[in-house]
Amino acid sequence: MDNVYAERISALRARMASKNWDAVVISGSDPHGSEYPAPRWRQVEWLSGFTGEAGDLVITAGHAGLWTDTRYFIQAREQLIDTGVELHKTRIPGQVLIPQWLASEAFRGRNTVNIAVDGLCQSVESVSDIEKAFDEETEVRIVNVPDLLDCIWTDRPPVPETPIFELSDEDMGESSDDRIEWLRAFLRDNGCDSMLVCALDEIAWLLGVRASDIEYNPLVISYLLVTSDEVKWFVRDNYNDVFLTLNDVEGRMYVDSSQLNYHIYKMLDRGRLVCGPSPVQLRKAVKNPVEIAGMRQAHLLDGIAMEKFLFWLEAEVSSGRPVSEWDAACRIGAYRAGMEGSMGDSFETISAYGGSAALPHYVTPRVNSPMLRAEGLYLCDSGGQYVCGTTDITRTVPLGPCSGLEKEDYTLVLKGHIDLAMAVFPKGTAGCQIDALAREPLWKHLRNFGHGTGHGVGCFLCVHEGPQDIRQNFNAQPLLPGMICSDEPGIYREGMHGVRHENLLLCREEGSNEFGEWLGFEPLTFCHFDTGALLAELLTGEEIEWLNAYNARVYDTLSPLLPPEVASWLSDKTKPI
Repeated sequence: MDNVYAERISALRARMASKNWDAVVISGSDPHGSEYPAPRWRQVEWLSGFTGEAGDLVITAGHAGLWTDTRYFIQAREQLIDTGVELHKTRIPGQVLIPQWLASEAFRGRNTVNIAVDGLCQSVESVSDIEKAFDEETEVRIVNVPDLLDCIWTDRPPVPETPIFELSDEDMGESSDDRIEWLRAFLRDNGCDSMLVCALDEIAWLLGVRASDIEYNPLVISYLLVTSDEVKWFVRDNYNDVFLTLNDVEGRMYVDSSQLNYHIYKMLDRGRLVCGPSPVQLRKAVKNPVEIAGMRQAHLLDGIAMEKFLFWLEAEVSSGRPVSEWDAACRIGAYRAGMEGSMGDSFETISAYGGSAALPHYVTPRVNSPMLRAEGLYLCDSGGQYVCGTTDITRTVPLGPCSGLEKEDYTLVLKGHIDLAMAVFPKGTAGCQIDALAREPLWKHLRNFGHGTGHGVGCFLCVHEGPQDIRQNFNAQPLLPGMICSDEPGIYREGMHGVRHENLLLCREEGSNEFGEWLGFEPLTFCHFDTGALLAELLTGEEIEWLNAYNARVYDTLSPLLPPEVASWLSDKTKPI
């Protein structure tokens, strides 16, 4: 049965036939490699109906496929019904990624293959991976078609232009000039004369500018060119001037090929390019003392909002008043909006009850949203943007009686969260080397979760940032003092329930001795863990001690700042077990 997405794919196939394209690859990103693109670049969503943040499409004459990871399998299966698009699963054993699928399944044995891409939204690395996947007997012709969907997407949104504002040196902890001079020193050390910065959060960090061009992300759609004596910001009316300027730049230009789009790459003299990871990413990830203080303040404000919300939620549900998932999402947003320095949410709130929470990236419906009941588990994953910092927190709470399995899952996930939060490790340790600490309690009970355990978080920037993470995939980047990571193990049972417990952790020094230098974590998040669904017998004495101390710290810190009735309620919630 045809639907609007099937019709759009059919229209694209008609264009493919007229252009002699064998395949079209559509990226879920934008010209800057952003995780969350503005509406103009949500091409995967427009073509297929899939709304997840991670997904790429391939269209051939006889096949339409969406490649996405474990976080979105259930969501994709539901959203792709009647579209004619088949789900291809990634981050699983035996995965076949897009380059390999094109080479080994779609066009094996072909002498020539014409593959069209929107070069503005396809990274240099992704195109290179496609070319490398084919054997030498096949000629792969990459056809670069900027804004490829324009001919069928007639009401496509424009490039956003929201008000831009600057942060003060006091807010940043250093000046923009200092950051630019640091980047110039890096270029000199690497024998380069300039760098094209494409990633929007890196531009915002370097210049100390913010806007709202991408929902939930305080970013400005732009490019930045830094040379030995100039800084050129291609923004607003001169955004597209970057395409006219780059070939006039003399000397060797440094670029990050994972961020540079293929269209720009094709315009440049490749003999003058020096490719490597952007140094800005790591420098930005290690927060300075002012940024750390700002993140602490942001989490204090966020904790007040969260405790008010959880107090309200329990009172409403226990009284029998009707509350939907969407009502709850709006309420936590309202509490955050009332905090000093609030700049909105840091991502779309996941407000999920019962089986809804089995989707790690559930989209809470605004219409006909499921109602909460005084039983089982409710999960809320949310975060705020403040002028001083960015937050990300998940709390799963019992709304009434819970089953034995719900309690067991709840406790094992919290046990994993605590074990990672308590970690002490040698300097030089990468996140992938301690990921198992959060999974071991689940593994021992033959349970697991498909997403990463932790991601970096920006300071009044993107809620997801690198280069560090805590996940099973190999990433050699060591965790460094000043980095901030999430700690968010989970478990998901389709049609039943989902559990996730998340705090943000600051990596800090723990001391040094004859065995080396040692690092550990400080929880930044201020919000209690509900012990009502806890099976204490599954926790060790050390884990119980950590939990009691954490909840006591939350109460001691927040109670003077909360309304008396909320403080009294929190006192009961944080009693030691």
